[in-house]
Amino acid sequence: MTTELQQKWAQCQTILADNLTSSAYQTWFAPIIPLQFENGILVLQVKSQFVAEYIEENYIQLLSATIIRVFGQGTHLEYRVLIDSVSGAATMLPSAGAQAHTNPINNAPKQPDSFDSQLNTFYTFDSFVAGEPNKLARTAGIAIAKQPGYTAFNPLFVYGGSGVGKTHLANAIGNQVKTFNPHARVLYVSANTFKLQYQDAAKTNRIPDFLNFYQTVDVLIVDDIQYFAGLKGTQDTFFHIFNYLQQSRKQLILTSDRPPIELKDIEERLLTRFKWGLSAEIKHPDYQLRKNILLSKMRRDGISLTDDVVDFIASNVRNSVRDLEGILASLLAHSTLTDREIDVKLAEQVVSHIVAIQPRKITVGDVIGAVAEHYSVPEKALLSANRSREVSNARHLAIYLTKELTDSSLTEIGFKMGKRTHATVLHSIALVKEKLEFDPVLRQTVSQIESALRY
Repeated sequence: MTTELQQKWAQCQTILADNLTSSAYQTWFAPIIPLQFENGILVLQVKSQFVAEYIEENYIQLLSATIIRVFGQGTHLEYRVLIDSVSGAATMLPSAGAQAHTNPINNAPKQPDSFDSQLNTFYTFDSFVAGEPNKLARTAGIAIAKQPGYTAFNPLFVYGGSGVGKTHLANAIGNQVKTFNPHARVLYVSANTFKLQYQDAAKTNRIPDFLNFYQTVDVLIVDDIQYFAGLKGTQDTFFHIFNYLQQSRKQLILTSDRPPIELKDIEERLLTRFKWGLSAEIKHPDYQLRKNILLSKMRRDGISLTDDVVDFIASNVRNSVRDLEGILASLLAHSTLTDREIDVKLAEQVVSHIVAIQPRKITVGDVIGAVAEHYSVPEKALLSANRSREVSNARHLAIYLTKELTDSSLTEIGFKMGKRTHATVLHSIALVKEKLEFDPVLRQTVSQIESALRY
């Protein structure tokens, strides 16, 4: 017999299905299993932390409204993420989205334990993959988390392009501070939210309450500070809050898409203070960091991708960590909905909708190097008169791939492959083509080398 919990979740699914595309519903919500509803807490089981994060970032407003409509006002959401399907081991993740739109000023708590930090609990140092482009900012962030307000990094001004991880790092610092000191009053707020709160306080003659609330904060994180540009009243008020917190040895963390020196329409007295501590840039992730981020997310979310797919994505998605996450989500959705294996062709299809793929110019030398590496033979051997079976097979394949992947003429190929004749080149090409028709191992080898060369 269907339980009351299952009946209510079925009502939620009906609402969600009516408000989402079929593919979005089937990918993200159909597989969810309702586990428990006790003491106002609804526990939903999802396949991975990746799924929980994706729902939190893209559908939490709809999901929260649906849950409140069916289960009632005040319902809190938690995700149960299955870690090991054999042992049944799992971890619990509270939803941060349900409180994402509350106003901390109107609900200023009297006890530190109930203070709503507005932090995204999914953003931690464990999930922030370290690399050379973020090394300085991450190291400073760890130091601040241990002693907020008592390092030389106050304020910490983190800047960089969109999607490089500034918000993740800022939240990670806040979450780590809360881990070390659960009673710390840590507040994350976007510059736009701060502006709206200030404007609301000004309209209702509550500026003193506004200032008093912010002056009680131990760690203040303001995201996208560049949006203060041209807002004189907002800047004046923030100036007073900044001074008070700084003088009280409280920690300030600011993020921006540019360094302080490049901020426009910000008062000089504020710019001066932004430079008091440490300005740390997070650069666009390099190839190795992009690859490490993909591998980290794959391990965390139980996603399995071949090396050539990982290399392709890391080589082509260059600027944004957010794009890497989006591509993994799209690959998972495409694979699930079409029951198709995730290979380089599918990755190319998905990536091409997000970034412009730059085709690589392949040279004869590239082909020789790739074939020599695959067969573990010296490049000089391919160009020599060596006629051993291993070297001959590798040489034939190198000639075939050079014809397929470069613009070189048969004469040019022969010359660069050890001054071989036009007839020899034709013979090698014909030989490989014939073998490809019945030799699956050779077809796989060609595919692997082509992928390595193209991507």
